[in-house]
Amino acid sequence: MTVFKTFLKVLKSCKGTIILYSAILIFFAVFNTTSGDNTTNFVAEKPDVFIINQGEREGITKNLIQYFEENANIIDIKNEENAIRDALFYRDINYIIYIPENFREDFLDHKNPTIEVKSTGDYMASLADMMLERYLKLANIYHETFASEEEIIENLNKTLSEKLEVEVTSKLDTDHLTQIANYYNFANYSLLAGCVFVICMVLFSFGRDVVRKRTIISSMNYKKYNRKLLLSNGLFAVSLWAFYVLVSFFLFGSSLFTIHTIFYLINSLIFTFCALSIAFLIGNLVHNREAINGIVNVVALGSSFLCGAFVPTEYLPDFVLKIAHVLPSYWYINTNERLKTMEVFNFENLKPIFLNMGVVILFILLFVVMMNFISGKMRKTNS
Repeated sequence: MTVFKTFLKVLKSCKGTIILYSAILIFFAVFNTTSGDNTTNFVAEKPDVFIINQGEREGITKNLIQYFEENANIIDIKNEENAIRDALFYRDINYIIYIPENFREDFLDHKNPTIEVKSTGDYMASLADMMLERYLKLANIYHETFASEEEIIENLNKTLSEKLEVEVTSKLDTDHLTQIANYYNFANYSLLAGCVFVICMVLFSFGRDVVRKRTIISSMNYKKYNRKLLLSNGLFAVSLWAFYVLVSFFLFGSSLFTIHTIFYLINSLIFTFCALSIAFLIGNLVHNREAINGIVNVVALGSSFLCGAFVPTEYLPDFVLKIAHVLPSYWYINTNERLKTMEVFNFENLKPIFLNMGVVILFILLFVVMMNFISGKMRKTNS
C-alpha cells in the first residue's frame, strides 16, 4: 500500500492540471453539441452539385450537364481549391463533378473516360453519385448499340425521362454520430495530455534519489515495486478514460445507445493504453520536472493538430497526413471518422476498423519494448 499511497499523493498534486484538460474537453463537446446542425430530416429533393467542365459543352458532355441541371441544384462557386473545400465543409454543395477535357472524344472512341468526383459523403451526395453512375452506365450500354452520338443521346434521354421513386431508407443519425466522433477525436488530446503529464510526474517523483535509495534498501522486491507502480498508473489511465466515457453519456444520452458506441469505447480504451505506454516511455527518458509541461504540449497538441483531432483530416494538406501516419493518434481518429458514416456492420466494413485498432496495438508493443530497453540500460548505468 505504500507505493499506492505515494502515488495518490502525487496524483493529488496534479489534480488541477487534470481538471483543466477535462474542462477543455467538456467545453469543446458542449460547444460542438449546441452549435452543430441537429437536423436529421430529408429537407431537399435534389442534391447541390457543382460541375467543373474542362472541355467543350457539346454532344454527350452537354447532355450530361443538362441531365444534372434538370435533376439537381447546380451551384455556382469559384473554381478555386480553397473555395471548393469551404463549400464542401459548410455543406454549400454535396457533390463536385470534374468532366475531363477530352471526355466526349474518349467516350465516342470507347476509351471509358473517368470522371472524378468529390463529395460530402452524406445521403444527398450518395443520391448524386447514383445519378452519375446511372447516366454513365446507360450511356455505355447505348454506345454499344447505336453508332451515332445523336442516337445515343436520344435513347439515353428517353430512358432517363422515366422517373424512378427514390426512397432514402438510411436511419443513420449522422449529425449525432458526427458530434460523438468529434468528442472522441478531441479526447485524443485530453487522454494524451492527462496520461503523459501525470505519469511523468509520478515517475519523476519516484525516481528522485531519496525515494530510489529508500526503495533499494527496503524489504520490498524490486519487481513487486514496479508492478504496483505500473498498476497504479494503469488504474489512473483507465479511470480517466471511464470518466470521459461517463461525460459522453451525460452529453449525448440516448444517442450513445447504438452499436457504434461499442466500437467508440473499444477504440478509445485501446488508445488509452497507447497513451499509457507513451507516458511510461517519456517518463523513463525525461528527468527534468520543468521539461514535462513542454513535452506534454509537443506530444498532445502536436499529434492532435497533425492527425485531425482539432482540424478535420479533409482540410489537412497531403504531406501533413503522410507525416501523421507514423503517429498512433492518426489511426485512432481515422477509426472514429469511419464509424460515424458506417451503417452496416459486417466483416467487410469492419476490416479497416480492425486494421486501425491493430496498428495502435502494434504501437503499444513498440513503446513497451522501447521502454524496457531504455529502463534496462538506465539500471545498468546506475548500478
